[in-house]
Amino acid sequence: MAATFAAPSTVIGLGGSSVSPIKAKALSSSFIKPTIRAKNPLKVAGASGGRVTCFEQNWLRRDLNVVGFGLIGWLAPSSIPAINGKSLSGLFFESIGTELAHFPTPPALTSQFWLWLITWHLGLFICLTFGQIGFKGRTEDYFKK
Repeated sequence: MAATFAAPSTVIGLGGSSVSPIKAKALSSSFIKPTIRAKNPLKVAGASGGRVTCFEQNWLRRDLNVVGFGLIGWLAPSSIPAINGKSLSGLFFESIGTELAHFPTPPALTSQFWLWLITWHLGLFICLTFGQIGFKGRTEDYFKK
């Protein structure tokens, strides 16, 4: 049974030509030795201590202290009543309530909700980014001379 699959067979409809098995050929060039195989340069052993990576394994260095202090560090100044006697957080949370009052309908493009949403989150992300830089820079002695 196995011998019938290994032997060349005639395919009906091709005028009696036989289909021969495909033979693997090694590609050769005068510039490259035939025994050399292309390798991933990031996996070559012995290069830069045996391991080459573009980033450290733990490049994010996640720390929940940064998230906690960053959130508190943004909520405190955004809660100061500086916009017509109201705070940015208050205006943002108030606009959420206003938009939820007509829930299935999305907020209009002219709604103040979008301004408060973008401003509040932009401030939060900036505070978290600088918090990550400052906290990790201090713990890793980056700022010492």
